[in-house]
Amino acid sequence: MRSTVLALVILCVWLPLQAQDYPRQTFDFDLFVQELFAQQEDENIPYEDFYETLFQYYQHPVDLNNTTPEELASLFILSRPQIASFFKYTSENGKLLSIYELQAIPDFDLLTIYKLVYFVRVADAGLNADQRPLLQRIVGEDNNALLLRYERTLQQRQGHAPLDSSSRSASRYLGSPDKLYLRYRVSHTRDYSFGVTAEKDAGEAFAFDKATRRYGFDFYSAHLQLYNKGRFRSIALGDYQLQIGQGLLLSSGYSVGKGSETITTVSRANLGIRPYSSVLEYAFFRGGAATYRLSNRVDVTGFYSLKRVDANLQLQQDTLDSFSDYFSGIQTSGFHRTQSELANKGQVREQIYGGNLNYQSSNRAFTAGLTALGTAYSSPIQKAGAPYQRFEFSGTTNYNLGAHYSYTWQNVYLFGETAVSKSGGFGSVNGVMANLSNKVEMAMLYRHFARDFHTFYGGAFSEGSRNINERGLYTGIKLKPFPKWELTAYYDRFRFPWLRYRVDAPSHGDEYLIRVYFKPTRQTSLYAQFRAESKGRHVADNSSSLDYVAEANRRNYLLYYEFTPTPVVNLRSRVQFSSFELESPQTSGYLIAQDINFNFSKVRISTRYAIFDTDDYETRQYAFERDVLYAFSIPAFSGKGTRLYALLQFRPLRQLDVWLKYSFTHYRNQDTIGSGLDTIEGPRRSDVKAQVRYRF
Repeated sequence: MRSTVLALVILCVWLPLQAQDYPRQTFDFDLFVQELFAQQEDENIPYEDFYETLFQYYQHPVDLNNTTPEELASLFILSRPQIASFFKYTSENGKLLSIYELQAIPDFDLLTIYKLVYFVRVADAGLNADQRPLLQRIVGEDNNALLLRYERTLQQRQGHAPLDSSSRSASRYLGSPDKLYLRYRVSHTRDYSFGVTAEKDAGEAFAFDKATRRYGFDFYSAHLQLYNKGRFRSIALGDYQLQIGQGLLLSSGYSVGKGSETITTVSRANLGIRPYSSVLEYAFFRGGAATYRLSNRVDVTGFYSLKRVDANLQLQQDTLDSFSDYFSGIQTSGFHRTQSELANKGQVREQIYGGNLNYQSSNRAFTAGLTALGTAYSSPIQKAGAPYQRFEFSGTTNYNLGAHYSYTWQNVYLFGETAVSKSGGFGSVNGVMANLSNKVEMAMLYRHFARDFHTFYGGAFSEGSRNINERGLYTGIKLKPFPKWELTAYYDRFRFPWLRYRVDAPSHGDEYLIRVYFKPTRQTSLYAQFRAESKGRHVADNSSSLDYVAEANRRNYLLYYEFTPTPVVNLRSRVQFSSFELESPQTSGYLIAQDINFNFSKVRISTRYAIFDTDDYETRQYAFERDVLYAFSIPAFSGKGTRLYALLQFRPLRQLDVWLKYSFTHYRNQDTIGSGLDTIEGPRRSDVKAQVRYRF
C-alpha cells in the first residue's frame, strides 16, 4: 500500500520538484544564507563560521534515514513541530524510500520542501558502513580537497608606506599587504572529519620566530573528529566547538539572531561537539572532547581546552617590592600587524573544562541536561573601573552550572536553559514554538540575564553582544496565506537594567520587522522588508556638565527582485534605504544594486554595479556579495560613491576549481579612505582575490 501511495506522490510532484540532482545544480546557496540574516549587518554574528557550517550541510546533505532532531533543526528550515511530524511519520511508516516522500509528511508545505531538498538526501542502506581503516577511507574519499586563497588591496595603505628618516619610530605594519589562506579538509557524514587551516592577515609578517610564537602563517588550526566509534558518539582532538542547550553557557557561534526567518532561528540546536575549521582566532576550544553513550537515552560529554589568548598585560604594584600583572579583557580581532599588536599575542593562557549530562526520551519528545563549566586564566581580569563595568567579571576563575530542556507536544515545542555563575548572578532563556495551523507559525522567547551573570562562551538569543544585563520578550510569526506567498514578522521588547557602554543609565528599546515574500514561479521571486529599532544611547550635552540618554531611532527598508529568464542568465535588483535620528536632524542613506549572473556548464560569472549615498556612518549600507568558496562578504558603505565587482569561477581540470574576484569602490568628494594605518590616499579602492581548490 505504501509503495502505491509513494508512486502517486512521485507522479504528483515530479514536475514541481523534478529530480534531486537537478535542483541542487540550480540552487542559489548564497541567496538562501542571505535571506536568513536581517536587512543590515549585525556585528554580533560570526558570519563566516555560520556560512561555512551551513555550506558543509549543503555539500554533504543530511541522511534523512540516519539523522536526529537537533541536526535537522540546525538547517534553519524546519520548525520544531515540523521536525516532530517528520519523526512521527517515520516511526509509523518506517524509513523513507525516496526524497519525494517528503510531500506525504503532514505539516510539510512546498515552499519548505523546495529549500529542504538541497540539504537532505535519502541514502541507500549501508552507505555509511565502510569498514576500511580510517586512513584508507580518507584517501579514497571524494570530499578530499586542498584550498589556497590570496587577497590584496591594490592601493597602498599608510601602514605599508616606507618610513622616512624623520619618523623612524612611527607605527607601521610589519608584513606585506597580502592575505594568505590555506585549508585542507576531508570528511564523511557520521564517520570522521579532519582538517588543517592556516591564515596570514594583510599586514602580518610571514615569519618564523619562536619568541613571538610565529611559525610562518600567523594562525593555525587543526582538528580530528570521529563519530560512532563503539559507545562513543563523537571524539574530538585539536580544535573544536561546543553547542549545548540554548547556548547560554556553550555556543559555537552557529546562530543567526533576529532576521527575516522569524521562527526556526529562535531556538538553538543542541549539536554537542562540532569540528572547528574557521579562522576566527578566539571562538573555539583547543584540546579534547568526547560524547559517550551511557545508555540509549543518556549521553555524557566531557571536554578540556588549553590555549593562549591575546591580551594587553599590565603591571600593578602589590607591595613595596612585589608586582603582578593583569589584563582588562581578551582581544578578539586576531590581528598581529604592528609591534603593539604582536606584543599582545598569546599573552594569557585560558583553561576550560567541564561536562554535560543529557537525557532524551525514547520517543525523542523530551530532552533535559545538566552542564558544569570551569574557566581559569593565568592572569587576573581587572576592568578599568568605568561605572558600566561595575558588575563585570574580575579575577582568574569562573564557574557555571546550568540546566536545559526541550519538550514537543503535538504541534508545540517548549525549550529553555537556566544557568548561574560564580558571582551568584543567573541567566535564563525560555521559549515556545507552535504550528497553529498549516498556514500559521508562532514563536515567543523570554530572556533574563542578570547584570552580574558571567559566561565567556555563551551566545543565547539576545539583543546585546553578550548574555549579561538584559531582559526581553520576542514574538515572531510566519504566515503562508497562499501557496506562493509568505509573510514573516517579529516584535522584540528589551530592557537593560544597568549601564552599558555608551549608555550611562538604565535603558530600554524595541525592534520589529515585517517581510512579505512572493514567489510566483521557480524563476522569479520578490520580497519587501521593513525593520525599525529604537534603543537608548548616550548623548553628550556640550551646554552643561550633565550627559543624558536619548532614544536612537533607526529605520531600514529593502526591496529585492530576482528573475532568471534562461538557465544561463540570472538578474537581481536590490534597493535599500535607511534613516537614523538621535536628538538631531534625521540622517539617511540608500544603496541601489543590480546583479547580472551567468551560469554556464563549467563557468560561472557574477557581476554587480551599485551606487550608494549616505549622510554619515550611522546610515551606512550593508549589502551581501557573492564571494569565493568558504568566504562570506557583506561590506559596509558610507559616504557617496559607486561599487562594482566581478567574480569568475571555472574548472580548467576535472579536479581543479579556480575563483577570481575583482572589486572596485569609488568615493565622491573624498581625498582619503579609511583611518589610521588603514588610510588610503585617494578616492578609489581596488581589491583582488584568487582561490584554487584541488580535489584529490
